[in-house]
Amino acid sequence: ILRMLVPALLILLFCFRGCAGTSPHFLQQPEDLVVLLGEEARLPCALGAYWGLVQWTKDGLALGGERDLPGWSRYWISGNAVSGHHDLHIKPVELEDEALYECQATQAGLRSRPAQLHVLVPPEAPQVLGGPSVSLVAGVPANLTCRSHGDARPVPELLWFRDGVQLDGTTFHQTLLKEGTTGLVESTLSLTPSRHDDGATLVCRAQSQALPVGTDTAITLSLQYPPEVTLSAEPQTVQEGEKVTFLCQATAQPPVTGYRWAKGGSPVLGARGPMLEVMADASFLTEPVSCEVSNAVGSANRSTALDVLFGPILQVKPEPVSVDVGGDASFSCSWRGNPPPRVTWTRRGGSQVLGSGPMLRLLSVGPEDAGDYVCRSEPGLSGLGGGTAEASLTVNAPPVVTALHSAPAFLSGPARLQCLVFASPVPEAVVWSWDEGFLASGSQGRFLVETFPYPEGHRGQGPSLISVLHISATQESDFSGSFNCSARNRLGEGGTRVSLGRRDLLPTVRIAAGVAAAATTLLMVITGVVLCCWRYSKTSGSFSEQKNLVRIPGSSDGSSSRGPEEETGSGEDQGPIVHTNHSDLALDEEGVLETKDPTNGYYKVRGVSVSLSLGEAPGGGLFLPPPSPHGPAETPIYYDFNPHLGMVPPCRLYRARAGYLTTPHPRVFTSYIKPTSFGPPDLAPGTPPFPYAGFSTPSHQRLQTHV
Repeated sequence: ILRMLVPALLILLFCFRGCAGTSPHFLQQPEDLVVLLGEEARLPCALGAYWGLVQWTKDGLALGGERDLPGWSRYWISGNAVSGHHDLHIKPVELEDEALYECQATQAGLRSRPAQLHVLVPPEAPQVLGGPSVSLVAGVPANLTCRSHGDARPVPELLWFRDGVQLDGTTFHQTLLKEGTTGLVESTLSLTPSRHDDGATLVCRAQSQALPVGTDTAITLSLQYPPEVTLSAEPQTVQEGEKVTFLCQATAQPPVTGYRWAKGGSPVLGARGPMLEVMADASFLTEPVSCEVSNAVGSANRSTALDVLFGPILQVKPEPVSVDVGGDASFSCSWRGNPPPRVTWTRRGGSQVLGSGPMLRLLSVGPEDAGDYVCRSEPGLSGLGGGTAEASLTVNAPPVVTALHSAPAFLSGPARLQCLVFASPVPEAVVWSWDEGFLASGSQGRFLVETFPYPEGHRGQGPSLISVLHISATQESDFSGSFNCSARNRLGEGGTRVSLGRRDLLPTVRIAAGVAAAATTLLMVITGVVLCCWRYSKTSGSFSEQKNLVRIPGSSDGSSSRGPEEETGSGEDQGPIVHTNHSDLALDEEGVLETKDPTNGYYKVRGVSVSLSLGEAPGGGLFLPPPSPHGPAETPIYYDFNPHLGMVPPCRLYRARAGYLTTPHPRVFTSYIKPTSFGPPDLAPGTPPFPYAGFSTPSHQRLQTHV
């Protein structure tokens, strides 16, 4: 009943006061409030025209009308009650304080609007898995996880920072508890670290309304990475043949475990450690040197090529070219060097530069362009390399036929004619033709044809052939006519005429007879000289003073002129007449020198007088004593040697004024005039030395035999 009466009384009181004046009302009502956990919360409430009981309710539960709110140690009401202020204070705020609060004027029946008290819980410092030092592998994608535990209100946001800059690429995840409250919050950062991230500091920040500035947790990245290699060469530019040092430097985590060197992809055997010394050559320009460094994480490779200066090296040799007359010819020649070499083209034997560069092109070539062409490269700066390479140009043209010198032949004897054929392409056949017919190969009657390659052809004019026409038994018509040697290929025909010379038999017989006579004469001279010297060496006496007269036939005045009988060579000679009592000078019938002709008249034979000369007259003439008055007229002259008989004549041969030989001893000898020597065969230039090449017919002087 009491409970029912209290509201009724309040209503009556309100009506009474309203009738009496201004009614109670709220001057200030509480509003929603957000308070951090542990801080103080103040909810204001002010009433006007009300002096009765004021109380606060929490979620509809009355806290009491006293100012100190007994039973609620952290709650109290402040303000001047007379002036109508009834503020609710809560300190420190706890999570259980989060509720709806109302200010009520109980006696006036007034209730304020409900005010929601929100209690915020700041997040705790987040935790990064693997921290505070996280080990990663450079180049390998990785995830970093940051977690926030506790009952933070509201749910915190986890952010990643590096050097104050927020990082992107994060993934947010939260786990809810069964009661619906937040249990766990995670943030995952995905990244692919590099070697430069080693030692970097990353920050995970938990941030919310309860803690706007957030709370941070920092970690340090410890990177493991494969070696980072730097390869250098000293010197980088080098002459071929000089020493070069390669230095391989590497940074790695964990430390380096090994080095491996290679050149052009092939391992360098025996090379270990960070240094390599080599002798530079041209291959280093195109085959780089590489250094591979390894550790527990992986390996890295770096390579470098040297700038090697070297002389030109021939890479592509020019090839022989064959082209038809009037066509174009091209040669290709490639040299490699550093610096790049200069290539020039010349013709062998000439100095004129026809072109430069790896290609040479000749337009509308003719037979005169055939020959060898030279591709030349000068040596490099080191003086090494360079050189020449040759290739021949063959100009295809109609055959060129040249007659070779052929030896003269005897009538009815064998003969041989020959011609030389230059042709490219090779002629289909070489044909010999004459008045009686023609022949290309094989034999026909007296004729036989042989064709064979000539080993020394003209360069650039293609292969050469020699064609030989053999004649087994020559006839008169072979010497009066001519023979034609012709050849044909696909470009045309060429030919030449060849004549056969004739040789007589008589000169050969004369040569043989002269050689025999010369040999006989030489033998006789040697025999006479030996006998002369032997005989006079045994002479010890003196000449008799009686009849010591010697007749010089054929002479009436002491000269050495010949008589008519000597020119005719009839062989009629009276012989020498010797008047002496000495047995040394007495000649019997068998000892008389006869001027018989041993050649039976074919050669002229003349006599030689025998005299006993005791000396030579001044000037080299024959010394004779004054003529003796003995003997009738028209008889041979006699010379008196009595004044000189006391002298022993020397064993000498004296040359007479007229060309006759005088000798102190009556012996017979012969002499002849040597014919012109036989020279080498008169061959045309370029004629091969065939064994049966003809000889020129020598001119023979008349052979004379002196007896």
